[in-house]
Amino acid sequence: MAETKSGSMLDWTTEEDYWRKNYSSRPYVSQNRDFDYWKPAYRYGYDSAGRYQGRRWDEVESDLRTGWTNYEHRGTSTWEQIKDAVKDGWDRLTGHKPH
Repeated sequence: MAETKSGSMLDWTTEEDYWRKNYSSRPYVSQNRDFDYWKPAYRYGYDSAGRYQGRRWDEVESDLRTGWTNYEHRGTSTWEQIKDAVKDGWDRLTGHKPH
């Protein structure tokens, strides 16, 4: 489990449920991509926010970009295709809720 900025605990199961219900409303999601395409990005953002606690997105984005190419669950997506979803996962854990 990871601790949010507000101190509450979130687990990946809770986050996955949230994103499964809400991913389709995000501006970067196209009609031809289902949740399974975006799920690894949300998980990577969630995991990374826990790993880089106290750091800002702009401080770690280049590390995350590099890490994405080695992320075992990434599938065939590139960083450019997926980074907005990773940031959404990151923002939600760090207290910057998606609009």
